[in-house]
Amino acid sequence: MDLWWVWLLIGLAVIIAAAVTIVVVKRGAAPPEVTPPPVEEPSAPPRPPAVTTPAEPEAVTPEAPTVEPEPAVEVPEPTAGRLVRLRTRLSRSQNAIGRGLLTLLSRDRLDEDAWEEIEDTLLSADVGLEATGQIVDRLRERTKVLGTRTPTELRALLAEELTAALTVDSSRELATSASPDRPTVILVVGVNGAGKTTTCGKIARVLVADGRPVLLGAADTFRAAAADQLETWAGRVGSSVVRGPEGADPASVAFDAVKQGIEQGVDTVLVDTAGRLQNKSGLMDELGKVKRVIEKHGPVDETLLVLDATTGQNGLEQARVFTEVVQVSGVVLTKLDGTAKGGIVIAVQRRLNVPVKLIGLGEGPDDLAPFDVAQFVDALLDDGDATSPDTVRRQSVA
Repeated sequence: MDLWWVWLLIGLAVIIAAAVTIVVVKRGAAPPEVTPPPVEEPSAPPRPPAVTTPAEPEAVTPEAPTVEPEPAVEVPEPTAGRLVRLRTRLSRSQNAIGRGLLTLLSRDRLDEDAWEEIEDTLLSADVGLEATGQIVDRLRERTKVLGTRTPTELRALLAEELTAALTVDSSRELATSASPDRPTVILVVGVNGAGKTTTCGKIARVLVADGRPVLLGAADTFRAAAADQLETWAGRVGSSVVRGPEGADPASVAFDAVKQGIEQGVDTVLVDTAGRLQNKSGLMDELGKVKRVIEKHGPVDETLLVLDATTGQNGLEQARVFTEVVQVSGVVLTKLDGTAKGGIVIAVQRRLNVPVKLIGLGEGPDDLAPFDVAQFVDALLDDGDATSPDTVRRQSVA
């Protein structure tokens, strides 16, 4: 009986709880929020890999080749009066020959000691023994006649004697060809170290400055640098160079140079040769061959021997041997600005009767001047007085 009541009471409680819940729902009570489980969207099918279309290569515009501007052709300064402009480069010889002799001759009493000093001055300037004796003898005689000697009279006297000592019968002008069918051919020879190739380039400038188109032949095939050097000199004045491979036959190159000069109608063909030692017979024989091969086109009009003025009397032996091999017709004295031995001009001419035609008075491209006796003597006796009539005249000429 007791168990039945218990179950009855439980059932009533359940019914009451259900009734209360229904009432609450009806009155609008919000049911507790129930968060629905997330719904997974169906995954998109995998995309196929993108196919990259290769880009067309950009059109490459070829770069225009760099064209270096051609070097401007230089116009060498005129040769007329060039020695006048370069007179100051003879300052060492001015002191030794010019002012030295004038000072000695100006002494009140010219005794034997004074004449010995005059003689020593001339010998130390490389005038040479024979020429020195002749100059001293004539000065002795003429100073006795003058009696009292003013500086002007002494200067005029010394100028006359130096001019006479420098005078030769041969022409100092560079040769020109007498034939209209071929150019003048000038052969340039010399020993090693005399500055021959550089001088050859400067001679080309002298010719161009005087209105004579020139072609250069690089017959010094033992040194590639010599041909390169000639091309540099030639390019500056718009000339061309004929060269061969290193070690080629120099005579063949010289022959080709003259041949091209004839074909191009140039005025002058200037042939540079390798430096020779005057005591090497084989080298000198080869030089003779170069000249003989050139002469198949016609005679060599001029053979210039380049001498270093600082070598002094040794240059005379060089000149003698070269003259025997190739018949030197003129001398180019280089480095005359660097020595007090300007008397070598007299010695060379007296010994060989070969005129000095050009003198080098510096390292500049136009420092090679045609030799003029009057201008040279005037420069040696320059007294340095800017107000003197001679100086004023020289400045007006320059």
